[in-house]
Amino acid sequence: MPRVVAVLRPDGPEVVDPAQPVITVDDLGLTRGDGCFDSGLVTDDGDGHVVRGLDDHLERLARSAAALEIIPPPREAWVSLVDAALAAWDTPGDASLKLVLTRGREWAPDAGPTAWAVVSPRASGRPQRGEGGSDPVRAVTLTRGHPSDAFEDAPWLLGGAKTLSYVVNVAAQREAARRGADDVVFTSTDGYALDAPMAGLLVVRDGRWLSTPTGPTGILESLSVATILRAAAEDGQDSAFELVPVEHLYDSDGVWLVASSRGPTPVGELDGRPLRVDPDLVATAARYAGF
Repeated sequence: MPRVVAVLRPDGPEVVDPAQPVITVDDLGLTRGDGCFDSGLVTDDGDGHVVRGLDDHLERLARSAAALEIIPPPREAWVSLVDAALAAWDTPGDASLKLVLTRGREWAPDAGPTAWAVVSPRASGRPQRGEGGSDPVRAVTLTRGHPSDAFEDAPWLLGGAKTLSYVVNVAAQREAARRGADDVVFTSTDGYALDAPMAGLLVVRDGRWLSTPTGPTGILESLSVATILRAAAEDGQDSAFELVPVEHLYDSDGVWLVASSRGPTPVGELDGRPLRVDPDLVATAARYAGF
C-alpha cells in the first residue's frame, strides 16, 4: 500500500522512506502516549491534492497541543510539512492525512517536540465522494464509565483533546467485534449517547439534526459533524448540539458515525435492534458532509 511520510526537521520538512524509523525509543509519544494528532480528508479534484478544511484541522491540533502544554511548531511549519507530503503523493483519488505531534525525547528534552505527517489511501470499502454515502454498520453501546458532565472543571482529564492515547478506543472496537458488531456508541452512566471510538455521533430524530456537545462531556469536537449541522441549518433544518438519551437512538429517524476520512456512516443495527435507515436521509447526510 503506498504511503508518504514527511518529518519536520529543524531546517524544514523532509520526506522519508515510510519504512524508516522517525522516532526514538525514548520519545514520550511512544512511551507515555504524551502527544496529540489530527487527521483529515485529502481530496483529488483533478488539479492536485488538497486537505479539506486544513485550517480547521490545524486549529484543533493547536488546541490539543495547548491542552497538553506542548509548544507546537508554528502554523507555517505545519503547512510546509503538509505541502511536502502532498507534493510527494501521486496516487489518484482521495486519501487520508494524519498529523502527529509528541512532546519529544525524554532523554533529550531540549530537542523539542517531534512532528510528522502521513498520507495514505482511504481504507478499502469506504465510498468515494459522490457515491451517496456508506452502507449501514452494526454497532453496540458501551459505557464510558462516567456521567455526561465528568469533564466539567477538570482540564487535567484532557477532555476534547485528540491525544495519542487511543488504547481504550481500540479496546472498545475489539469488544464490539467480539459481540458481532462493527463499531461502538459510547454512553454515559447517566444515560446519554456520547460518540464513537473514532467518529462523532449524528442523530436525526423528529426531523431535528443533533449531536453530542463538547465541553463537560469530554468528547472530541468533530469537524465533520459540525459541517453537517451547519449545512443542515443553512438548508432550513432544525439542528443543535444537545445531549441525546440512549433510548432515543432506537426510535430515531437515523443514526450515523461520522469521521473526516469516511464521511457519515449510517448505523443499521444497535445492540441487536434494527434502526431506521432512510435512503433519502442517508443521501442528504452525505451531501451535507460533502460526500
